[in-house]
This record gives sequence, C-alpha cells and structure tokens, in this order.
Amino acid sequence: MAPNGHINGVSTDLTNYVAYLDPKALNQPRIGHLNLETSSIQPLSFASGTPLTDLYQVIEIGDSQIKPAGESIQLSSVELQAPISGRDILAVGKNYFEHAIEFNSSGYDSSDKTDQPTHPVIFTKRTTSIIAHGEPIYPHPGFTDTVDYEGEIGVIIGKSGFKIGEAEAMSHVWGYTIINDMTARERQRDHKQFYIGKSPDTFCPMGPIAVPASKLPKTLRVQTKVNGEKRQDSTTDDLIFSIPFLVKTLSAGQTIQPGDVIATGTPAGVGFGQKPPIFLKPGDVVEVSVTGLGTLKNTIAEPSARNQTLSRITNYSHIPISNFNKSCGGAGLTSINSKQLYYRHAGVPTGDPIIFIHGLGGSSELYTPLISSLGLERNHCLHLLDLEGHGLSPTSAASSVSISSYASDFHALARKAKISGATVVAHSMGCLVALTLALKAPELVSKLVLLGPPPTPLPEAGQAGSIARATAVRASGIAAVVDAVVAAGTSAKSKTDNPIGIAAVRMSLLSQDPEGYAKGCTALAGASEPLPVAQIKARTLIVTGDEDKVSPPQLCDKYSTEIKGAEVHVLPQVGHWHIFEDVKGVSDAMASFLQ
Repeated sequence: MAPNGHINGVSTDLTNYVAYLDPKALNQPRIGHLNLETSSIQPLSFASGTPLTDLYQVIEIGDSQIKPAGESIQLSSVELQAPISGRDILAVGKNYFEHAIEFNSSGYDSSDKTDQPTHPVIFTKRTTSIIAHGEPIYPHPGFTDTVDYEGEIGVIIGKSGFKIGEAEAMSHVWGYTIINDMTARERQRDHKQFYIGKSPDTFCPMGPIAVPASKLPKTLRVQTKVNGEKRQDSTTDDLIFSIPFLVKTLSAGQTIQPGDVIATGTPAGVGFGQKPPIFLKPGDVVEVSVTGLGTLKNTIAEPSARNQTLSRITNYSHIPISNFNKSCGGAGLTSINSKQLYYRHAGVPTGDPIIFIHGLGGSSELYTPLISSLGLERNHCLHLLDLEGHGLSPTSAASSVSISSYASDFHALARKAKISGATVVAHSMGCLVALTLALKAPELVSKLVLLGPPPTPLPEAGQAGSIARATAVRASGIAAVVDAVVAAGTSAKSKTDNPIGIAAVRMSLLSQDPEGYAKGCTALAGASEPLPVAQIKARTLIVTGDEDKVSPPQLCDKYSTEIKGAEVHVLPQVGHWHIFEDVKGVSDAMASFLQ
C-alpha cells in the first residue's frame, strides 16, 4: 500500500463498505466507508467521480477504482441499508459441530437427524427478509412463539463460476458481512424444509458493513450477545464444511454470481440450546459481532409494531419512469397535476404573467433567447414548464400523454401559481396545447402568441409520420430522426448562414429522452379532431416562417380568418424553429403585441 493508503490519488483502504440513503440527494442510494470508531461515513464514488449506489458496483469495479467523494457525514444522519440485497440468501444449516448436536437434540430438527451431517444442509432465506443494522425485527405474533437468533458470517461472492473446485474457490469470494439468521423454530420443524421458518419478513438482519476478504484475517470469530449476555462464540476454523467446500457444493450444479451471499451457519448457543430454552421476546437486543466487521445490532419489536417490509415492498414499482435520472432522482421537480414536472418561474412576481409552452423536441429553455431579447424578466412574471417527458420532466410508462393532458398540466400549474389573464406563448405542437388551454380555461388566457401552429386536425399523413417517428426513436434513439427533423424544419439560409441556430436545434433534439419524445409524437398523432378555434376570445398573434413546412403562411392565414382579430407575421427565410433561426425577427413581431 502506498503512503496514506492511496495509489495514484485513488483510495485503497476505505473498504468498510456501507449502504445508505443520502438525505442530501433526495434519499438516493449511496455507498460509503463506515469508520466504526467515529460512526462517520465517507461517501465513495467511482474513480471517475460518479457516486457508487450499491455493492454490486463495488464488487465489479474493484477497490482500486474507488475514491472518496465529498465530506464525511454522521451515521446518525442517514438511513442505513443492508450492505447488499435483491437476491435470496443461500444459507447453510448445522455447520458447526456443537450446534449440530444441540440442534439434533432440540426437537426442532427436521433434517437428517444426525449429529454431524454428511453433506451441507442448504436452504434459502427470501430476499424480503433482509433488513439493515438497527432496524427492528418484527416478531410475527400469531405466526410463531419461538423466535430465535443465529449469528453468522456471510460470504459475498465476487466472481461468477460453475463447478468450482475447492482449490480455486476463495478466488471467487469477494468478502464478508454479518448475518443474523433469525428463525421461527416451530415453523422450521413443522415444514420439514427450513424455508418457511427462515424467511419471515425482517428475519435476515445484515450488516452494518461488507469488507473485502483481502482486508480481513483468514480466521474470523463470530460472537452473539442477547441483552448483553454472550450466547455464541466460535471461529471459521470450527466449520464442519469450509467456505471453499461450500462454494464447491453450491456451484456444482448451478452458476454462482457476483453478489450472491452465503450464510455459513451458526455456532452453538442459540435460544433453543439454552437450558431451559429461551426464545426472544419484544425488547430483546441481539448483537452479532465478527472480526473486522463490527457489530450487527437489532431489537425485537413490539407485537403491535408495523411490519416495515410490507411498506417497503408496497412503495416499490416495476413501472419504468423515463427521463428521471436527469434530475438526479427528482431534484428540482414540482408536483403538478399529480405528476413530478420541471417548472421554474422568473422575472417580477407582481408583473403581468406569461406562460411559455414549448413544442415537440423542445424544452422551456427554447425561450431563453426570446426572453433575453425582449427583456421580459424585467417587467413580467414568467412561468416555464417542461412538457411531460421533455426537458427535465419525467414520464411514467403508465401515463398516456395527449394534447389534452399537456393542457391539463398547464391548467393545474395556473391554479397552483394562481395565474389568470396571462399571455401564453407557444411553439409548434405547443400551439395546439395553448389553443386547448384557451378553450378550456378562457379566463386564464388574455393573449396568445402562436409560433408555427400545426394544422388542426392533423392530416392523416402527419399522424402516420408522427407514429413512424415514435417507432423509430423507440427502436434507435433520437439520433435516428434528428437529421431529418433538422433538414425539414429549418430554412436554406439557416443551414448555410446560421450554424449556431442549427446547432441549437440539434442540441434541443438530442438532449431529449427517447421515450418522452416518442410519447410526444403519439400525442401529436392523436390530434385528429378539429379544435373549435373560432371560439378563441384571446387576442392572438401568429408568427411563422416563409419556409415553415409545418405551419406554412397559408395555414396561418386560415387561422387568422377563424380566430377573430388574429394577426399574422411571416418571417423571411425562416423555417419552423423560429427563435433559434431568427430571434430578432420573433422579438420584433412580439414587442408591440405584448404592450
């Protein structure tokens, strides 16, 4: 080891790996190093700086590619997690000679009724039984009256393998953790196989840390105390079946994987081994200590306590949420219309309100050049919201989006922010959202600025094209459509003379989440019914480009005949991305209208 435990600036000794939820990052999962003496956690990251989020990453990347990240935090300030979870625990019964004897004579042994088994007794503990150091153990009233402890050493596999020989078995071991193999003894007995008695919720406390085998001595001592009284004390030298033999046995017919955990068995001294037997009761404190791994401490909860496993499982969902990671787990998002969306407001709180609605493939940042050009932040209250699935707004796979749902989100925003009599500025597909909003809530919209409004209803060819684009993006990503969108959506002059504008369009598109963009395409394709735009009461300005293929001047003139008093302004040598192509032209067209 290099001086100070670093090699090329990367830490090599921060290996008391602890899993926790970071309160400073919306309780996202993190991995750190737990100083057992000071009860402080040093957050850890990949050498690249990316935070570590689970032990599986630690196992795969290796200690040499991990470094400290940020200031230390107190253990008491975070919610601790089990070092590793997500899979059933592979467990071994009757693996210490004296325990095998006490178990065989206890009346609870439903296995082979011998003092020393000829083959390892293998069972599993369900993943839902795993809890962290410090979490209460639910006593399961009505299910068991024989709650018992078993202090054990947990072996964590670091390398996959099949038919592994004893000689090479330890090369497949990453490290160790502590496990309390809690057991409902009568269920273990009555069901013959151990699974039912071993797998009740909260019956697998694990932790507090996991440590690589290379950082620990070859022989490990395990001790268990109940309410401060020592009940178990033995070492790995006393195992009937050694760790290499267990690895050999478990891999003989199945592939073991990195992150698999093997509970290696418990020494003599469990509750039923006391004379008379002593089972755990509410308030009892069980502490399991292992060399170099600290102490795993848990308390038996009251019978009236809540089973926290149920809450944990209930809150978990397999339904994917797209575009969520951009916000680092939801940072900066606002609850609007029962959704988490990205919303920001700027300008003067008492100024006249302006709501900005971007289009397909855009975000609220589309309007930054326009806001700056017109100086809107000096005298208006500006409300900017990213459409669901666009910009920084996530979208759930369970959420079906449409022009109407987008409009409902803006209506909910207006209620939340207490907006009325607003100017609504919209671009492209956002114009259909703005028109729907103005029809639904006319009191909300006093003025409309429509930048390149698509036709309503969308022609069948346009609907089919949007569906095809959604399919392409879902299959191959945004890059599959960006060239075609830019080519069709910008003017000849922009392509030759405005490289920054073209780059802005490309960046806007390429920054989109593919699923959010695809859902936007299907929302646009669903605009198959005509909007009764003749009912629009708001004063309306329509801006388009003379090369805008989505919203050609003829279409905008048609809108102006249907919307009473609507004005049309056509920008020369501009396509569909008006602000990026000619922000001054858009500003000039809007300046007097906004007064």
